Amino acid sequence: MSNALAIAGVTAVIKDLLNNGLIDQAIADTMGKGVIVTAKAPDTVVLGDEGDTQLNLFLHQVTPNVAWRNAALPSRDSNGNRITNPPLALDLHYLLTAYGQAELEAEILLGYALQLLHETPVLPRDAIRKALVPTVLGGSILPTVYESLRGADLAEQVELLRITPAALGTEEMSRLWSALQAHYRPTVAFQVSVVLIDSRKASRSPLPVLSRGETDPVSKRERGVIAFNGLTPPLPTLEGVIPAGRQPVAVPGGEVTLEGHHLDGVDRQVSFSLPALKIKRSVPVTSGGPDKVSFIVPSDLPVGLYRVELALQRLEDTHPRRTNPLPLALAPQPVLPPTSATRNGTTVTLVLDITPPLQPGQSASLVLGEREVAPNEITLPATSLTFKIADAPASGTRHLARLRIDGFESPIVDRTATPPAYLDRWITLP
Repeated sequence: MSNALAIAGVTAVIKDLLNNGLIDQAIADTMGKGVIVTAKAPDTVVLGDEGDTQLNLFLHQVTPNVAWRNAALPSRDSNGNRITNPPLALDLHYLLTAYGQAELEAEILLGYALQLLHETPVLPRDAIRKALVPTVLGGSILPTVYESLRGADLAEQVELLRITPAALGTEEMSRLWSALQAHYRPTVAFQVSVVLIDSRKASRSPLPVLSRGETDPVSKRERGVIAFNGLTPPLPTLEGVIPAGRQPVAVPGGEVTLEGHHLDGVDRQVSFSLPALKIKRSVPVTSGGPDKVSFIVPSDLPVGLYRVELALQRLEDTHPRRTNPLPLALAPQPVLPPTSATRNGTTVTLVLDITPPLQPGQSASLVLGEREVAPNEITLPATSLTFKIADAPASGTRHLARLRIDGFESPIVDRTATPPAYLDRWITLP
């Protein structure tokens, strides 16, 4: 593959092709004067007063190559890790313009140039090497920019460079020259494809597959591909996470049930992960069978939205497996009644112990009835919060209390009752 110098290398190779071709065709004898080949923007080309003739090569557009664009696998996996280095495939679009001051000079130049491009539809690798690494001139004679093109690796890329004519309509050509802010001269458009620019970044390379499935220790034969009928794959899979009491959220120390299939095995562990707080924990399964397992949520896990998955070793497998992850919302739990409840006029101060402790970066509030109250100054991690309620309701009134941390509220509805009723989460104001 070539590198980032490939685009400039292609321009240099075509310029060298035109220059050598005009010399071989003895264009100086035909024109009666010398011809120079340049690679500039048309608005910077200035002819001298001595009747110079000139061919100018201008790269006016670079487009992705459609055929190579989806030839390779995706460059990154679902976690953002680089797994392949697909090449950057480009098509280069050029304008070849002939300049002359006398009659017919531009037409003669353009005719010779088109003949050269027609006779060289594919740039040979030797021609590319000679153009970018010349042996006649010493390295010190070449301009600095040409010396850097020696490392373009253009001749080593997989695809050869092909030159094909391109048709530009009158309107498109008019807009192009208007954008260039230059006077129009006899011009032909052509395309060079494909230029493959390789990435130098390191990627992950998976190990080769030695066997399809486990190998029999006696016969040394691989198990091969296992076929099964039905829509349920024979792999441990989670389909639902159900906190105790059919609540939408789990609470510290509460029971949670995982539903799925093929969940039977030994050494079953439930893993919690919360990337926001860099938490990874595992707890053992307390009970359950192949379709349902239960576990107890640790009481010290911070509030948040966790990824939960089950790790187990099935009897017919030789290695442990992990299920797909599912989300589990862990809500706070206030300890009622309050540790302290005092009144000073119309201001009520409540001190609540909370489980789990409030962590740095988390926000908290108390929803008392329909009123939300922010806590006073907090020292993190906090196991208790103090709330001052200004213009508090009358003494002796009872209100439902919900603790809200990072948007997760402690449950206050008994969803097992018919009809649903409130849980005993009342606070009586002093």
